[in-house]
Amino acid sequence: MVSHKLKNIPAVGYIRVSTEEQANSGLSLSQQKSRIVAYAKATGLHLLEVIEDTGKSAKNLNRPGIKKALEMLREKQAQALVVLSLDRLTRSVKDLGFLVEFFEKSQAALVAVQDSINTLNAAGRLVLNVLGSIAQWEREAIAERTAAALAVKTQRHEKTGGTVPFGFNVTPTGKLVTNESEQGALKIILRLHKRGTALRKIGEELTKQGYSPKKAGKWHPQVLKQIISGAKKRIR
Repeated sequence: MVSHKLKNIPAVGYIRVSTEEQANSGLSLSQQKSRIVAYAKATGLHLLEVIEDTGKSAKNLNRPGIKKALEMLREKQAQALVVLSLDRLTRSVKDLGFLVEFFEKSQAALVAVQDSINTLNAAGRLVLNVLGSIAQWEREAIAERTAAALAVKTQRHEKTGGTVPFGFNVTPTGKLVTNESEQGALKIILRLHKRGTALRKIGEELTKQGYSPKKAGKWHPQVLKQIISGAKKRIR
């Protein structure tokens, strides 16, 4: 049975389809829209409009249609968002977590027709909170796996992304190998830093001994600060 709480609530519908889905599935824009309109009529929802994103994937929320729909909810122009199913909104764990928080903070309702989710009732809110908890767990698990992988790469002297650390070169396979000249400069940097020598003085000493930064130029304090910070992380 449909909740009477939906009656007369101003709502915005949202439909989305990617190019591939449009060609291969039955979830065409017109079919999604017709089911949302029918649901609104059956429940008494006041459907203001149905916003669409055509040929857009759900890998992120960088879509004009969903941005407009969320803005309407944020500005209180509508009090509920109606979709056919949650995967029309997002397939991203990160964005699902964001959306759960958004609906809680904005006090707007989310209705997913096919998934039988209606956050105007306790059961719907429970389902959405569970999904949000799963999204949070997955984000934390990914972060832990990433940190563990980076630690292993560091121990194996493999490049972990970004620029090549000072004191090393990177092979075509992504493995870090020592750069003897830079290693010599690195020892001086760390020794002087441990003594409390100012970064500017360290730079002057390196120049005096004929050493230059990885990208040439002068030994700016910020460059030395980054080198020291990176070295400390590798030592941990």
